[in-house]
Amino acid sequence: MTIDGKKVVSVSYTLYTPSKITGEDTLVEKTEAESPLVWLYGTGSMIPGFEQNLQGKKVGDLFDFVILAADGYGLYDETYVANVPLDAFRGKDGNIESSILKIGNTIPMQDNNGNHLQGVVKEVSLTDVKMDFNHPMAGKDLHFTGSVLEVRTPSEEELAHGHVHGPGGHHHH
Repeated sequence: MTIDGKKVVSVSYTLYTPSKITGEDTLVEKTEAESPLVWLYGTGSMIPGFEQNLQGKKVGDLFDFVILAADGYGLYDETYVANVPLDAFRGKDGNIESSILKIGNTIPMQDNNGNHLQGVVKEVSLTDVKMDFNHPMAGKDLHFTGSVLEVRTPSEEELAHGHVHGPGGHHHH
């Protein structure tokens, strides 16, 4: 069975980010065969370049491809770096929650429209906190290597829900 249409796909992979300066790859994440990535192919849940590079592959096939930053998590965008007033970090007691305002910390936040964002603390001043709301992988090319472990037809329930159930997938309680 080949990867196309809507199939449940299971892969093990290693993700690197190539350095444009040194040419060296930096390991980002590696799955093990016992805990593979399992998803419903063709539903838009993965970055498009990932699925495009796996189309037509079968169980046992190896893959090795690079997705450029613009086609992955996007280019790094300076407009996603913002100064947030220090007052936004006041707790219920009215005090600034200084324990979370450490450079490099990721803080879950909401914008004015109620959208959830993840911001990384870049600088803290007496009045503002400089936050970076770019995806952590923005601006980075993605180098994937790995193998296809399983390809199967999804159940009617998986198709209806738009995700995989059972081992490696989503569980309803």
